[in-house]
Formats: sequence, structure tokens, C-alpha cells
Amino acid sequence: MASSRSVDPAQLRAAVLAVSDWLRGAGPDPARTELAAAVRATLRTLAQDAPGHTVEVRVPPYAAVQCIEGPRHTRGTPPNVVETDPRTWLELATGLLDWDDALGAARVSASGSRADLSHWLPVVRI
Repeated sequence: MASSRSVDPAQLRAAVLAVSDWLRGAGPDPARTELAAAVRATLRTLAQDAPGHTVEVRVPPYAAVQCIEGPRHTRGTPPNVVETDPRTWLELATGLLDWDDALGAARVSASGSRADLSHWLPVVRI
């Protein structure tokens, strides 16, 4: 799981800007470290903005966080899980992709009655 420590807005912005050309389809693939930094910073921001332990958001292989208030999950597979790839997550986190469009295109898997992140996205705009 990613750390729940506070996210520095300047570091968040820098991490996302480092991959922004790639996200828009106008740049080369980012280095693994740049991609990891952007994914982790945006996930930590989501967890900070929507504190709780009801939904687990997974972006393998980089990070996972628990967020959104509600019943706490403690063992086994959580009942509310969102999982996607790094590019899709960053497009959602930056507002380049709409939640409903991502679900409709099967770019994100969301299971459980509380696994709707639309209210919390985007976490940063580029």
C-alpha cells in the first residue's frame, strides 16, 4: 500500500507534469521512476482527499491505497475494489478521461457498491 502521508502539492504537480506529454499522446514513454512517482503521488492525493478504508484502489505494479469513508475492510479481498493500469489511472486523476467513459470502455474494473470514484476525480489538472 502507498503511504498515507501528506502530499506536497508542488511535488504532485511536478510528478504529473513529468508524464503529461505522454498522457496527451505527444511525448515518449516516461521512465519507470517518473511513472511510478506520478501514480503514487496521485493515489496518495486521492487517499488524502477521500479518507477512509472502504474502497481499495489498485494501480499495479506501482501502488494501492484505501480510501472513502464507510465500513472498514480488514481481511481478504475487499468488497469494493477499483483496479486499472497506470496510464488509465493518470488520465482519470488528471481529468483527461471521464470515469464513466473509462468504465464503459472497460479500462477500469470497479466492483462493489461504493467503488465509484467519479466524485473524487480529478485529483489534479494539467
